[in-house]
Amino acid sequence: MKIIVTGGAGFIGGNFVHYMLSEHPEDRIVCLDQLTYAGNMETLAPVADHPNFRFVRADIADRESVFPLFEQEQPDAVVHFAAESHVDRSIENPGIFLKTNVIGTGVLMDASLQFKVKRFHQVSTDEVYGDLPLDRPDLFFTEQTPLHTSSPYSASKAAADLLALSYFRTYGLPVTVSRCSNNYGPYHFPEKLIPLMITNALRDIPLPVYGTGENVRDWLYVIDHCRAIDRILRAGSPGEVYNVGGHNERTNLQVVRTIVERLGKSTDLITFVTDRPGHDRRYAIDPTKISESLGWEPTTRFEQGIDLTIQWYLENRNWWERIINGEYREYYEKMYGKR
Repeated sequence: MKIIVTGGAGFIGGNFVHYMLSEHPEDRIVCLDQLTYAGNMETLAPVADHPNFRFVRADIADRESVFPLFEQEQPDAVVHFAAESHVDRSIENPGIFLKTNVIGTGVLMDASLQFKVKRFHQVSTDEVYGDLPLDRPDLFFTEQTPLHTSSPYSASKAAADLLALSYFRTYGLPVTVSRCSNNYGPYHFPEKLIPLMITNALRDIPLPVYGTGENVRDWLYVIDHCRAIDRILRAGSPGEVYNVGGHNERTNLQVVRTIVERLGKSTDLITFVTDRPGHDRRYAIDPTKISESLGWEPTTRFEQGIDLTIQWYLENRNWWERIINGEYREYYEKMYGKR
């Protein structure tokens, strides 16, 4: 297959590019990425010289860049990771989320229609379902759970999902959608919870935890997610939504304490800060559908995955230390310094 991977210089997209070139070296992977703050060419350095890899820098919302690329490459499939994805940033600046996550998705689907792409896969998030109460551990998100967004980020992703599914119904574009729980693993930008706590702990600076840290997330190791998307791409049914979860629920505070313990640091580093507006309480995915229909199961338990992740950050200090530059420090101070 020839696959255009949008957002392939980001966290999940980058891991997917690595995974696909390793598992399917006969496939051609074309990475389309604008290289905004979370895109990093160093993430793609290990595959830069692969004969079946090409990188193209462009904005997915720019038709004059996207359509010529599709015409030139004539892709069989599109795997669409590219998105503004951080809730705090969406609260600060919703407009860029609408442009990238909604308009950009529409441009990609128009190009996919024109050039007869055989599969358009929309990578989404469990955040489109809103949240679950903390006192109902028996409740889980299924593919039939109504969309109930809490932030401009999740609203923009829900809009993109609905737009993608409308292209399947209206135009017959062979669309699939996956909604995953929180990912973690190598190459994760240091603004998200797990890499933020690891990199702060390694520098012995405070670990900012929103509210009381009781918010619950279901953690999915990124390579398990890549395997799921690969399975959907090759065997999923057009028009279907697949929930991808890790069976690894933890409170944010449990996650932070685990990292502190693994690194041998003091719990005194943990600092509670003012909660974010509209902070979702609990996410939990029921992945029964993808398990029964496509045979996918997560294979990485949280205890194993967090050790692999911490080890990667220990061995790749140059990667994340170069990211923590002046622009990121300014953003960090804005988010956490005055809370």
